[in-house]
Amino acid sequence: MNAVYPTSPSMSKTKTLVINALFIALTLVATMFINIKLPIMGNGGLIHLGNVPLFIAAFVFGRKTGAIAGAFGMGLFDLISGWAVWAPFTFIIVGLMGYLAGLMAEKMPGKKVIVYSLAVIVAMLIKIVGYYFAEVVLYGNWIQPFGSIPGNIMQVVLAGLIVIPLAGRIKKLF
Repeated sequence: MNAVYPTSPSMSKTKTLVINALFIALTLVATMFINIKLPIMGNGGLIHLGNVPLFIAAFVFGRKTGAIAGAFGMGLFDLISGWAVWAPFTFIIVGLMGYLAGLMAEKMPGKKVIVYSLAVIVAMLIKIVGYYFAEVVLYGNWIQPFGSIPGNIMQVVLAGLIVIPLAGRIKKLF
């Protein structure tokens, strides 16, 4: 069964708006309230579950909802949680993660568990590379950002382990 992506003719503009707003809120809340600060160098010490609703949005509702949930949900977290300098980077990096994960879920043929797993891997690479260069820009240091990589990997892998087995079941509800 294929999901009804928010861009399909069968979904009203109101429903699309509500779904996008819901996943922005879920991503914000999961990032803000379900997190652990790890004592490691760099900025990679915040492990959160914001990627869980991001991947659900991307896999169930498609690339646009994935991008919107990630960009706005985690971007808002940065703005209201004292990380405002990170907001533009987050908006682009996490928006791209959601977009590409959703695009892969929409367009790639094959078993969904494999497609979702590949999408999570691609999203993880985007996060690692994107935040590495964001830290280089912000801190002017090419070495310090390596300390963030383990935290970024943990965040995305944990979200993948939660979402991949559930996404197909959630998708059947819509």
